[in-house]
Amino acid sequence: MKKYLLLLTGLFLAFTPPAREPISKEMAAAVTAFIKTFDEEQRKLALYPFNDNERYVWYYTPVPRKGLSMKKMNPDQQKAAMALVKLAMSEQGYEKTTAIMDMENVLRVQENRPPNDTHRDPINYFFTFFGEPNSKEPWGWRLNGHHLLWQFSSLTGKVSGMTPTFLGSNPDIVRVDVPQKGKQILKKEAELGLALVNSLNSDQLTMALISETSPQEIFTTNVRKASIEKMEGIPFPKLTESQQKTFLALLDTYLNNYHVTLKNQQMDKLKKVGLDKLVFAWAGDRQPGFGPGKGQYYRIHGPTLLIEYDNAQNQANHTHTVVRDLTSDFGEDVLAEHYKSQH
Repeated sequence: MKKYLLLLTGLFLAFTPPAREPISKEMAAAVTAFIKTFDEEQRKLALYPFNDNERYVWYYTPVPRKGLSMKKMNPDQQKAAMALVKLAMSEQGYEKTTAIMDMENVLRVQENRPPNDTHRDPINYFFTFFGEPNSKEPWGWRLNGHHLLWQFSSLTGKVSGMTPTFLGSNPDIVRVDVPQKGKQILKKEAELGLALVNSLNSDQLTMALISETSPQEIFTTNVRKASIEKMEGIPFPKLTESQQKTFLALLDTYLNNYHVTLKNQQMDKLKKVGLDKLVFAWAGDRQPGFGPGKGQYYRIHGPTLLIEYDNAQNQANHTHTVVRDLTSDFGEDVLAEHYKSQH
């Protein structure tokens, strides 16, 4: 176990950006200032009690949503909204978020829609706030739209909930003749997953391979409580040292999307349960070998964390990824402790 922690420490020191100021007070101040700019109609759209069931409702398909759309914000409010997004995540996470929103412009062209089409619209993304920021009562906010979900919860003055998180891209690689041609937003997620599965020997692959057919969708979809019945795959200790580095680089690719404080909170959970409890599972066509252009699915699964990656739709050019905290999606574990102490 000590060897794993040393490996983890060395790798994450290399990948982790310099720490910023603690996020809780900054986020509370930014949300408070943002909400003050809302008129009455905007408040009705954007604000919900923290205990409203709407907090658990999210979609990654282009469907109607509740909340305040960026389309219904003035330019200054749109800037404030994106400043809040930038505050909550790393530079990498912010770049992926804005690129996913911009992918709606690609889909307009790819689907031959007119320039004023609203079904594919880069500002058709919704901000929703649950409760109002304070240090004693729970509150939170989310950003949700096509292929995008960021969900944050603050309990007793500390931002402790940062999942579910969903990032997707259609197309995965832009091939139509547009300024974004060649763009692949989730490139590292794809390349590191393939690098890991292709490094496995036959005995290791027997453990890792759960199916020779990739599913058409992530298993957990958008359910309130994520659960996969069996923890299948190759355990972390069964990987070579080189493979463990690839595994951790893949894990880091997902966690590095968050503000460093939130990333470190998730890493602390992983360290407590132990890296040896994590498994890597793969599903996909391996004839003659795993590679781009074929359906691919993998997951990283442990007692506290589930990460899923799927690229099978649209001839394996449509990617979905999700991060679920199995102990505290929507901040549920800290919330339960808060209500228990209040009682």
